[in-house]
Amino acid sequence: MNDNEVDMIRADPADAAAWRAAGLWGDDTIASMVARSARTQPQAIAYVADGRRYTWAEYERDSDSIARVLLSGSLLPGDRVAVMMPDGPAVHAVFVGIEKAGLVAVGIGARAGDRETAHLLSLTGARTLVTTPDQHNRTSVDLRSDVAALGATLDRMVLVGRDALVVDADLAEGVVVDDSIRLRPSDPDALFLLNSTSGTTGLPKCVMHTQNRWFYFHELAARAGRFADDEVFFGALPAPFGFGLWTAHFTPAILGCPTVVMEKFDAHAALDLIESERVTVLCCVSTQFIMLLNAQAEKPRDLSSLRSMFTGGEAVPFERAAAFEDTTGAKVLQFYGSNETGALSHTTLDDDREHRFGTAGRVIGEMNVRLLDPDTHADVAEGVRRGQPACKGPAMCLGYWGDDGANRQLFTDDGWMLMGDIVEIDADGYLSVVGRTSDFIIRGGKNISAPAVEAELVTHPAVAMAAAVAFPDPVFGERVCAYVELRSGADLTLADLVAHLASRGVSREWYPEHLVIVDELPRSSGGKVAKGELKDDAKRRSADLND
Repeated sequence: MNDNEVDMIRADPADAAAWRAAGLWGDDTIASMVARSARTQPQAIAYVADGRRYTWAEYERDSDSIARVLLSGSLLPGDRVAVMMPDGPAVHAVFVGIEKAGLVAVGIGARAGDRETAHLLSLTGARTLVTTPDQHNRTSVDLRSDVAALGATLDRMVLVGRDALVVDADLAEGVVVDDSIRLRPSDPDALFLLNSTSGTTGLPKCVMHTQNRWFYFHELAARAGRFADDEVFFGALPAPFGFGLWTAHFTPAILGCPTVVMEKFDAHAALDLIESERVTVLCCVSTQFIMLLNAQAEKPRDLSSLRSMFTGGEAVPFERAAAFEDTTGAKVLQFYGSNETGALSHTTLDDDREHRFGTAGRVIGEMNVRLLDPDTHADVAEGVRRGQPACKGPAMCLGYWGDDGANRQLFTDDGWMLMGDIVEIDADGYLSVVGRTSDFIIRGGKNISAPAVEAELVTHPAVAMAAAVAFPDPVFGERVCAYVELRSGADLTLADLVAHLASRGVSREWYPEHLVIVDELPRSSGGKVAKGELKDDAKRRSADLND
């Protein structure tokens, strides 16, 4: 894919025109929203993080500076710039700076392993990396060397401190920002960001985002939660990923309201911030709100400011969600969708508790959800309410970057985008997830490919065969459990296995947290590993552990 092709990546003109005509898409960008707040409320707070209060004026100034530093190089419109930074004001200023420079951001999670990082750099062609002076307890020089050893080429590194100031560009001291460099206007219908998503096998794929899909998503959330003009957000999800994008990058900028963010989530510290900052909207996955609920029981805080809590990415546990509402008075809301599809259904303040916790909410009409036979992708028969959901609407992404095979799996032949679940939709339009078509383990809202984990497990010299399945967990929902056949005479501990994966640069989320050594993995009649038996065994082990 060359740069001219990159510059042309944008939503289908017919779809964009239709969504604009319906008032679902517009002409705003996050850069224009930040500029508006910097003009109308310059000293108001945009972000609260690590004891610092970051104003809209600083947000505008720093994103301008980052844009000009990037443009001082040889980058062309549409070039990709990778971003690998912890959560905080700086990562948002960097994203807006890349937008203002007319470039495309490649969001890499701060916990990504070296292999994943090198893969994303190579896949996207990003040869510039914006990062902090230290990453994973090593210098930026070492990071550059480590990913280079894995085949990724970095022509330039721009170092940005946690205070969002450029501290070093291309490893040269004394950064001088040339204020005469002109910024480039952005197009909300065009590709502006790539982020990673778990594939069913191998390393992550990259999802292509427009800004307008997230402006539309904001409108859904604003209606569902009836946002007022005095909201204070708490975004507990990492910025590069979909949930983190709308909750800490888009919606707060559109509303011009303050957002609390944390470099690393800690339940007790989060509760202290909710109390002290009078947070009104909490955004987190189920794992995090369960941790918050447990921490609140240990040390009660005044959480009366909370009005709503948005969650998603995994099933909402009914009893714990009810306990959260009873404890805080905030309504628990959710979206059902994916990084690729956006939202297919959602709950609102108008839904009763049974629907808010017992379903994934009512289907969103503008997303035109269809139910398909998972084998043929034909529409299910009239009257059938179960199938694989497909959609076509304004919350969709543009597809996967540089992966025609993955796009053929993502889209039907007639252009509808698929989810990897089996759902039921009742007569009132409420959707419930009843199964999966893909072999994923969902840990704390993060999709982890079981086949990809298995491919790493068998690289250990003691492992003859391996299978990875979900181990039910009361906090994280699921954890990775490895069932392993050993080679003759070999021994293996969980610590040995994790150390081996770490040495291979495997991302931390893939590490197994339970290890079961078996004489032989069970097989189905077709000779494949009988994962159903392993999943049942993992459920029994989990029940025994948590009794």
